[in-house]
Amino acid sequence: MFSIRALSKQLADGEGGRALLTLARSIRAPDVMAAGALVLVYVALEWMSFIHEHKGVPVTPWNPGLGVAFGMIVLKGTAYGLVLFIGVLVAEIFVLHTGLAWPVILAIAAVVAASYTGAAVLARDYLRLDVGLRHVRDVLVLLAAGVVGAAVVAVLLALLLLITNELDISDLPKSALPLFVGDVIGIAVVTPLLLRLAGRWRELSHTVSKPLILEIVLFIAATGFALWMIVGSDRSNDYKYVSLLFLPVVAVAVRHGMDGSCLALAATQLGLVALLKTYGYDAAAFTEFQIVMFVLTMTGLLVGVVVSERREADLAARLAEARLKESRQEAARAARLNMVSGMASALAHEINQPMTAARALARSAQQILRSPSADIERVSTNLSALVVQIDHAGGVVRRMREFLRRGQPHFSTLNVHTILDDALVLARPEAATHHTRIDLEIAEPLPSIFGDRIQLQQVVLNLVRNAMDAIAETRRSDGHIHVRAHLADQGTAVEISVIDNGAGVPAEDTLFAPLSSSKTDGIGLGLSICANIVHAHGGRIWLQSSQNGTTEFRFSLPLQAGT
Repeated sequence: MFSIRALSKQLADGEGGRALLTLARSIRAPDVMAAGALVLVYVALEWMSFIHEHKGVPVTPWNPGLGVAFGMIVLKGTAYGLVLFIGVLVAEIFVLHTGLAWPVILAIAAVVAASYTGAAVLARDYLRLDVGLRHVRDVLVLLAAGVVGAAVVAVLLALLLLITNELDISDLPKSALPLFVGDVIGIAVVTPLLLRLAGRWRELSHTVSKPLILEIVLFIAATGFALWMIVGSDRSNDYKYVSLLFLPVVAVAVRHGMDGSCLALAATQLGLVALLKTYGYDAAAFTEFQIVMFVLTMTGLLVGVVVSERREADLAARLAEARLKESRQEAARAARLNMVSGMASALAHEINQPMTAARALARSAQQILRSPSADIERVSTNLSALVVQIDHAGGVVRRMREFLRRGQPHFSTLNVHTILDDALVLARPEAATHHTRIDLEIAEPLPSIFGDRIQLQQVVLNLVRNAMDAIAETRRSDGHIHVRAHLADQGTAVEISVIDNGAGVPAEDTLFAPLSSSKTDGIGLGLSICANIVHAHGGRIWLQSSQNGTTEFRFSLPLQAGT
């Protein structure tokens, strides 16, 4: 397996050939075609960006090929440092037509490849760069690595060319600074674009739409106008309108985040380079424009990554909220199942009574019909009573089935009396087994409310069953639960009370908090679910009295608008 430490040892021992062989072997066979394509892309971009030179040294401050190579090293690993080494050699020979000696050419290629490979390793392995560039830190780490690599290359190449007498001290400002600026802007513009496209190409390819095409046209028009204002005048090196470039780039970054920022910066850079070349700007002016472009690039990238980071945070928050909502629904269903398990035997007895009566009525009707002088009127009366008993049993089963249903809340206009009646039909059989009486008092005909019937029945049943448990603790045979409903808050809400003569509850601030229970065997979900349901309906729930014998819970629900 490829090891940087082993390669460094081979280079230190003077075994350059073996080191290159080790590096070459580290590239897997499936990557050979990609490596060859990268060399071709690097050389083609070197040819396109080769505009100025000074004593045989390219000094155009624009190096997009390096941005591509640096991005591949970050993405694919250090083995692609060899690809950069080969690309530099090929470009020196076939694009720059250099007259430098072979040892100098090899040294230049080695310095460039080693420096940027080291910078990529530093960013990815030691500074933990996320190649997706999802956070501000990742963008800053990438730019810092590019600046460090460019600085090292500029210093080492300057020393190399001074030692070999290819350049004089006076030549350094004309060669070293453009070289440094070109490498930095190449990495800053091209590398983030490559990294984002590598991770999101399929997703981005499906986002093209007519509104997006219109935005692209507007961006091109705005950027083209800004570039014409900057370099289209007769005054050379006129930076009066250079700030116009910031507006379209920042607008795209705000609209489309990091992806839009990278594409906008690449388009702006290509347009700027094309116009500077067309108008014949020299290397010094070119460098000054590229320094401004680097500031624009940093601004665009930081705005874009902040927008993307915030959108991802908002999406994560919405997903977490959806999961929480789903968990609450599951908890509510579990609570309903828990309630039903406690009421099952009592409900079986409740259903058995009308079924037994129905069976007796049916047999009585049979016996009457078999007699010679059948009393048809009596048979009709028995059959009517039989239907009533069956309807009663069917109603209990229907209410239970609806109560256990699972699904999204169904909000509709509800009658308060019907809600309470249906809920207490399910609760009374269990209350009877505990010698507890349940009374319902509705002071007056109440207006309709708007909500989910099953959820509101669950609130009533939770409070009633809690009251049963409190009464059971006292072991009394005269248990009494009083459910009342009346208008409150000056006629704007319906207030429902559940009062019992049980053991009372502690008045704690955490009474309605999840996993908080005053029962020895409680799981602390009942009152929490009640609070969530009531709050979702725009109401409130509270403990009115915690005293032994007069415990009272209340909750209020707003009336439906217009009632």
